[in-house]
Amino acid sequence: MTASVFLQSGDLLPEALNISFKLVPAIMVVGMLALFLAIGYVFKVADTEGMWVAGRSIGNIENGMAIGANWMSAASYLGLAGLVALSGFYGLAFIIGWTAGYFVLLIFLAAQMRRFGKYTAPDFVGDRFNSDTARAIGALTTILIGFVYSVGQARGMGLVGLYVFGTDYVTMVIVMMAITVGYLTISGMMGATKNMAVQYVILIIAFLTAVYVVGFTGGYSTVLPHIEYGQLIGELSTEFSEPFANAGFYLWIATAFSLIFGTCGLPHVLVRFYTVENEKTARQSTVWGLFFILLLYWSAPALAAFGVDLYDASQYGPTFAANGGMSGGEGDLIVVLAAQLSNLPTWFVGLVAAGGIAAAIATTAGLFITASSAVSHDIYTNIINPDATQRQQVFVGRATIVALGIIVTVTAFDPPALVGELVALAFSLAAIVLFPMFFLGLWWENTNRQGALAGMSVGLTLWVAAVVNDLIFHFSDLFAEFVPAIGAALVGTPLVFVVTIAVSMATDEPPERIKKMVRQCHSPEPMGQQQSAEDVVMSADGGQSPADD
Repeated sequence: MTASVFLQSGDLLPEALNISFKLVPAIMVVGMLALFLAIGYVFKVADTEGMWVAGRSIGNIENGMAIGANWMSAASYLGLAGLVALSGFYGLAFIIGWTAGYFVLLIFLAAQMRRFGKYTAPDFVGDRFNSDTARAIGALTTILIGFVYSVGQARGMGLVGLYVFGTDYVTMVIVMMAITVGYLTISGMMGATKNMAVQYVILIIAFLTAVYVVGFTGGYSTVLPHIEYGQLIGELSTEFSEPFANAGFYLWIATAFSLIFGTCGLPHVLVRFYTVENEKTARQSTVWGLFFILLLYWSAPALAAFGVDLYDASQYGPTFAANGGMSGGEGDLIVVLAAQLSNLPTWFVGLVAAGGIAAAIATTAGLFITASSAVSHDIYTNIINPDATQRQQVFVGRATIVALGIIVTVTAFDPPALVGELVALAFSLAAIVLFPMFFLGLWWENTNRQGALAGMSVGLTLWVAAVVNDLIFHFSDLFAEFVPAIGAALVGTPLVFVVTIAVSMATDEPPERIKKMVRQCHSPEPMGQQQSAEDVVMSADGGQSPADD
């Protein structure tokens, strides 16, 4: 079975959801949104340092919480349990993929990226490979990732808003996205980071409370639902529990691979390492972030199992009925539905729903900040107008947030796939195009401009072809089987590594200044809080060479 099966979601709206206005949950959500706006206003910024990297002043625990909130999007809070509920064993590939990548980040990228010391991921690509063309491709990839990823968040906010406010889906998407865009245009990275710490607390309390309360009231678990849910596995249908019943071995491996290395290439994750004081704090915040993420990811399969059993016993079941069964929209909201079908109080279900909104807004904030910095800093300032003032840069960044918000909102009205699947496409793109550039750029000093351009071009072309084949215009069954959009990195990432290395070896080595910058990323010598590898090299050598192209 190919990934295209999973990317064709039937009914994207949840029939089983109690769609009506609920006063107490509405008050909770409105109060939460007001808090986010207030924090954004208090920590508003007017300069590029605060707008993009929060003045490089964030501590390890706070940054770890921001990593957790930034990471645990609607795809994690809502979509992860939904994917497990709808696809069973295949859904575990998402849990493994979305966590294992942090070990690669911790070992190979976190400290080195901080020592390189730029504002954005495209900034790294442009300066490391001495190329404005590479910078532009990196910026385009960052914007594409932000767009695809954010559509899933907008969809999640719209679906959860249906439960709380009882209005139509389109209205909820518009309202939630307007609030998100509003506070981001004011606050920038500083306010977004402060909000992410608060949002993490809200979402993790809501999710863990749901797991324990649903498990206890349903008689599924007592003290440790993360393990006790195992007794349900034998009772649920084979579509849920049998390995590779819903997806073959190759697709499982391809999906996990794409998610693992996509984690290491996501710009809104890597920019978190630029917001801290030094490389030691970058490593520590990665560990804290992984711990905070573990709390939710360890719990998601349990809540998915509870939700499937409750849905089977309801008037809407069984989950995997030949005709009907759980729809895509119901799968995306299995976290909320599990609480609702457990006949828990409305205010409690509202708390669970509020956590989903907090998760979606936190991730959207990180995505929009990185996309706006790609346009303002990497394209406008570095390529179009090098003499741009800080005020002009911030204005372009805020205008980008508004424009991207409009495009994402309209696309989310009728999304092409489920929340988790949309996010997985962004991971696949990051794994193919950006991760090889980050890894080779930091660990092989002879990677040059020509190699990077060739590799990124091949990777971007392959990913676009896979998405077109799976979602837009199907042109090859064989290509869909071995290069599925959701797991295209299994073929694409090694291919980009090979192309980049081969072209780099066949062409001139990069300038000595670039090599020294790479070596500085691995130097044991401490660096100043606002210092980059380029600053150290320039202070030693004097002068700076322009981009090659």
